[in-house]
Amino acid sequence: MSTEPTLLRYMTRFRCIAERCEDTCCTGLKVPVGEAHLRKMQEAVANSPEDAAHLHQHLLTNPGGPLSERAFIQMRPDGHCPFLDTERLCALQRRHGEAVLPDICANFPRVVTRWGERVEISGTLACPEVARQCLLEEDAVEPEPALALSQYVPRPEAARDVRVDGEDAYTFHAETVRAALLRLVHRREYPLASRLAMLGQLAHGLDDFYFRGTESFQGEARAESEARLSEELQRFESPEVLEAVHQDFGGLSLPGGPCVGLFTSVLKARMATGRGERFTTLVRGVLESLRLDDDSPADLDAAWRTYAERWHRLEALHGERARLYFHNYTLHQLWRAPFTDTPSLLEYVFRLALRVGLLRLTLVGHLRVAELCLTPSPTAGSQEQLDGAAVETFQLLAKHVEQAPGFLTLAEGLAGEGRSAETLGKVLVFAAF
Repeated sequence: MSTEPTLLRYMTRFRCIAERCEDTCCTGLKVPVGEAHLRKMQEAVANSPEDAAHLHQHLLTNPGGPLSERAFIQMRPDGHCPFLDTERLCALQRRHGEAVLPDICANFPRVVTRWGERVEISGTLACPEVARQCLLEEDAVEPEPALALSQYVPRPEAARDVRVDGEDAYTFHAETVRAALLRLVHRREYPLASRLAMLGQLAHGLDDFYFRGTESFQGEARAESEARLSEELQRFESPEVLEAVHQDFGGLSLPGGPCVGLFTSVLKARMATGRGERFTTLVRGVLESLRLDDDSPADLDAAWRTYAERWHRLEALHGERARLYFHNYTLHQLWRAPFTDTPSLLEYVFRLALRVGLLRLTLVGHLRVAELCLTPSPTAGSQEQLDGAAVETFQLLAKHVEQAPGFLTLAEGLAGEGRSAETLGKVLVFAAF
């Protein structure tokens, strides 16, 4: 296997647009400061009593934490970083240079993952410009070699490390398994809902022997388990198997009202934590659009019917464009977030389907999308309007929901054991939403 760095194409096109950006990198995020950069920051402001006092006031020290989290930047009540200047740029970087920044600030919005000796570079959709580059171009999520890693990443040494260990079957076979997942997602002759169902069925087939901490690949059992893994992956290369999953899934009739209730409760909970004006405006608009705001009695079944009718209308008007957003998003997730971060592949696919469902509800509930769905046919500028709503939706949910501890805890609880037919059933519910 090649050891040269891999770069997703949208990151070759990414350029920070600085003060022209509709958001700031750090708003609403938890920013850790490693020990080395904590010292650099303190040394940089040592000759300025005012700056030193400001730094001391807004750094929460964490002396017992890991070296990479010896302090955290205390965000302002509005969610913004206290070190932003009047132009919404980092005052620390302006005065003292890039070297003083914590690793996460220096690399953002780049996501660097080291698989053994190989490095992959993707991005986070929490950045609006990354979201634009990722979601709106047909070839955005194609991998390509990165010959000069330093050209794209300021601090490649700060990469997340996926330890590929021959003794750990879960990580040792992870790239092979992920390649199978990517091939399924690329089967665009099927709707994304069916492809998510295929991912779920594949994960369920592996679930009793391929998971974090598995002992099925140890000793004399290794050859048999590797053969079984290969057989299961190969089974989902069969057109007959894929068509059968598609047909079975298409015949399911699943309730939508409970999903609407779950997703809107997630949005309301995140809005209540004060995630910033842009996120609050988005969520309020979605709730109003679906008549689920606090001033109206919640009728989840009615909201589900509104959602379903609007999604059908969006498909009729801009189906190809809307499908591109979610296709690219799903590929992006498989590259950006290794499934080895979760206890099992089935739980990973469950979280993916949950995120896709939440994104679909939020996009369809977006006020600009609701307005578009009232038009009899596409108009001049309607695709641009839809693109803008999609970028805003995906970016704000990536930043304020998807990695939030509360959301991850909810996803873990909903997934249950993560190795059961019940979890697969939940995957199908959210895939169908």
